[in-house]
Amino acid sequence: MSKKYQQISPFILEGRFLGFEIEDGFKIKRLNLATAEGAYCIKLAKEARASVRGVLTPEDWLTITGEKRINLKTDEVKYKAYLIQQTSPAQGVAASVSVPATPAKAKPQATILVCQKSDCMKRGGKAVCQALQAELHDRGLHDQVSIKMTGCMKQCKEAPNLVVMPGKTCYSRIQAADVSALLDQHFPQPTSSPPSPELTPIG
Repeated sequence: MSKKYQQISPFILEGRFLGFEIEDGFKIKRLNLATAEGAYCIKLAKEARASVRGVLTPEDWLTITGEKRINLKTDEVKYKAYLIQQTSPAQGVAASVSVPATPAKAKPQATILVCQKSDCMKRGGKAVCQALQAELHDRGLHDQVSIKMTGCMKQCKEAPNLVVMPGKTCYSRIQAADVSALLDQHFPQPTSSPPSPELTPIG
């Protein structure tokens, strides 16, 4: 869209951090913010992404400065953040900010990337995916952890391969029988049963 058809202005928003929106399994693209005026989905400029990776946690209070663009043809409004600062809420403001039960377009906080190339699928990758789906559902984690099929991970001789995000923990030669132990390591839950044997990540 040409700038001729856009109205561009600066903005400053203050509110509670709800979480990131992730693309390609690991790229931080946007963040969700709850303010007194409502929830906002804000695209992050490159410098903003670098400044917040691994720093923010849900419920952090933020002041975000950036650019607001209004499409004059469709009235669509987009926000892009250039500066993100952790702050304390102004007196009386925090109470007026309600966090939505389900933020708009919110995505699971964790992702398991599974190689979908033929070598991985033929050597047990399909069964691993089915086991992951079943275990996540049984543990009540299906709305917190997503499974995403990806392209080749360049470890064909060590198939099947998967990566647990965040953290980029890589596993090779993983089998359906290993799924329970893998989830115990990354998403532990209180239990009275003996712990599963630990899996060793590669790399």
